[in-house]
Amino acid sequence: MHFCVVKSRSIKIFAIMLVVIALLCIPFGGVASAQVFFGSAPRKVPIYNVDTSEKRVAISFDAAWGADKTEGILDILKEFDVNATFFLVGFWVDDYSDMVKKIDEAGCEIGTHSNTHPDMVKLDKETMKSELTTSIEKIKAITNKDVTLFRAPFGSYNNTLLDTAEELNLKTIQWDVDTLDWKGLSAGEINNRVLSKVQNGSIILMHNNSDNILDGLRLILTTLKNKGYQIGCISDLIYDDNYTIDRNGVQHKN
Repeated sequence: MHFCVVKSRSIKIFAIMLVVIALLCIPFGGVASAQVFFGSAPRKVPIYNVDTSEKRVAISFDAAWGADKTEGILDILKEFDVNATFFLVGFWVDDYSDMVKKIDEAGCEIGTHSNTHPDMVKLDKETMKSELTTSIEKIKAITNKDVTLFRAPFGSYNNTLLDTAEELNLKTIQWDVDTLDWKGLSAGEINNRVLSKVQNGSIILMHNNSDNILDGLRLILTTLKNKGYQIGCISDLIYDDNYTIDRNGVQHKN
């Protein structure tokens, strides 16, 4: 009789474990449903990359300080017949309004990277909103186009920031391939980092004024094209609607 009770209890525990495992594997509103199951607040996640069977990737540049090499970047993109996404900080837009216009006229996409490049998780919601709306207004004043993408400074985010961005019709974009070009890596080192991490649906992070960005970009575009990848801006890669984002930041089409 004692054996039967123990066996029955073990079966119940095993059944509960199976339910927990199943819940861990199911996305719930873009976050891991296990967080809801265990009673903790769901943690929202930005888009790090995209689930796709096609050999497509996106190139992105963050611009906060300096613009010496930006026109060279545009020339290389044109040479390779490739578009990219530029995330611009508001004070960079103030200092380089002519370059913002050139980026737009080159057919590249422009997103906001905040107005003053703070760690936005340290701000209250109203200040977060001001950082975004102020930078968006500056960009729109030059391009006359809506801004639909946001990249958080330092890649730092929380639920409040993602909610605020969403309320402003912004998709928050991270990356899954970090070139670390800002560390002064050589063109070859930058290219090797991309090759070691790139996959279908990758979003590649670069910076507009890093030391070896021009040689690095040329090498990356050559290598990716030789491997059969289609390269474009982020909006051409991500899903606009009817999607979920799993706990690893992978965007899936429903």
